[in-house]
Amino acid sequence: MTLTIKPAAECQYDAVSLGEVMLRLDPGHGRIRTARSFNVWEGGGEYNVARGLRRTFGLRGAIVTALADNEVGRLVEDFILAGGLDTRFIQWSSYDGIGREVRNGLNFTERGFGVRGAVGVSDRGLTAASQLKPGDIDWDVLFGEHGVRWFHTGGIFAALSPTTAQVVIEAVTAAKRHGTVVSYDLNYRPSLWKSIGGIEKAREVNRAIAPFIDVMIGNEEDFTASLGFDVEGVDENLAQLETDSFARMIKTAAEAYPNFKVIGNTMRTVHSASRNDWGALAWSQETGVVQSVMRENLEIFDRVGGGDSFASGLIFGLLDGQPLHTAVEYGAAHGALAMTTPGDTTMATQAEVLKLAGGGSARVDR
Repeated sequence: MTLTIKPAAECQYDAVSLGEVMLRLDPGHGRIRTARSFNVWEGGGEYNVARGLRRTFGLRGAIVTALADNEVGRLVEDFILAGGLDTRFIQWSSYDGIGREVRNGLNFTERGFGVRGAVGVSDRGLTAASQLKPGDIDWDVLFGEHGVRWFHTGGIFAALSPTTAQVVIEAVTAAKRHGTVVSYDLNYRPSLWKSIGGIEKAREVNRAIAPFIDVMIGNEEDFTASLGFDVEGVDENLAQLETDSFARMIKTAAEAYPNFKVIGNTMRTVHSASRNDWGALAWSQETGVVQSVMRENLEIFDRVGGGDSFASGLIFGLLDGQPLHTAVEYGAAHGALAMTTPGDTTMATQAEVLKLAGGGSARVDR
């Protein structure tokens, strides 16, 4: 592949993410509407990737975000510290006492089971992260003085407000200026774009960001909704049709954006909330499309964060200098393991990922 990654010795950070970190409230085996208690974790699409690279793969990482300076914000900070990421780039916003001007994001998530699908209810209006604007972060200090090998962000953060889209463009421009590899997860969420221009605004924003991206992550729906690539033959099953439609999408995307060095995609067939077929595909100009092992009837405990863990596994493999086929196996294995535990963030170890990616089983390790 033609990715040029800075040597680790020249950088303080292996990976940095830009995105919102919310407090996740989980009713366990029950439902949000009838819960009397919640388990609490942190989570966020872009954040989960950097945290996975730190906690599972042992890389040096940081998060760029903003939090309201109150007890909830400090709780989120405590989770981030436990996740091992550097918090020096968190912007703290003064809290007005009731959240009229700024607040921290909450994400109520129930896992689903069998015929009952998972449900997420986010409460993230007026959050500190959504109010980040160009000029708030000195990107030249981060990428130039500290040094970053890999920068990750995505379409969730870009959709939070008009200013966060501008922050993404400011960040990826600076990253490219300093020779940092940039990855982006399109992560199209209709609910985030609904009140700010819908799918047309999503395409406008993501088309402005795409020319700066080296590694683009997204499925057919993401590419169609976020970039306007209409791909015929999209199939929800893990059949050859899906591989073929991915290949057609790749051809369209690579022609439109020749800066894409790698494109990655998870594949999922949902038989029920707790039983999915799971795998992944990736592409580079040199390798063409490569495919991971397909895990049929994978038992799902909590599906949220599986795609983020795929991304961190893929990125780890590429940072580690592995061939794309190996990197996509790491990503698929990491995503599979992450969905066996509760919460947005992975609880897997590197040894478990490498074992599963290498064909390991679920036998007891003694």
